Amino acid sequence: MGCNLSQEQIDRAIAFHGHWCPGLAIGLRAAEWTLRELGRAEDEDIVAVVETDMCGVDAIQVLTGCTLGKGNLIHVDHGKMAFSFHRRGDGKSARLVFEAERLGGGPDPEYSALNQKMMLGQATPEEKARVKAFREDWARRVMAAELDEVFQVKAAGPIPPHARIMASFKCDVCGERAMESRTYRLLGQTLCRPCFEARERRV
Repeated sequence: MGCNLSQEQIDRAIAFHGHWCPGLAIGLRAAEWTLRELGRAEDEDIVAVVETDMCGVDAIQVLTGCTLGKGNLIHVDHGKMAFSFHRRGDGKSARLVFEAERLGGGPDPEYSALNQKMMLGQATPEEKARVKAFREDWARRVMAAELDEVFQVKAAGPIPPHARIMASFKCDVCGERAMESRTYRLLGQTLCRPCFEARERRV
């Protein structure tokens, strides 16, 4: 049966992200699971915790209503294709983990080699076309599979707290204001993170 999202939803995510790719397809399927199981966030009632900054996060923002600006999309930099979703009202939650092996995939030596050449700017037009074909096939497989084939569903961690509005303090070095929780006290001064890290490097 595969993906149940409408073409309008898919097109909206592609327009927001800027192109079609396997990463966006993975995010679309995570968003599909969330809409089916938890609904769409009206405000901050649903929270997403994403463990990657890959393409799929854009699809999650567009379709689920969980956004960085509202504070109900939280990026935790684990470098994993894993997405947790929480519904505050009843505590229902899950962590979706994508593993290529579940779709019969995994690292392909030819694709890995060609992709490396692409990143180095050394791929021929034929090799670029081959990489594009690999990506299109992979995206098609992600969209055609059942959700329980795409993701391993695991228990999620605790529900993150609501986003907080904090005071901002002026950095004594650069003079710019920074959120209170992102400032540091050092030798009697209040420092923003960049100035604190620069000072640490000189010590």
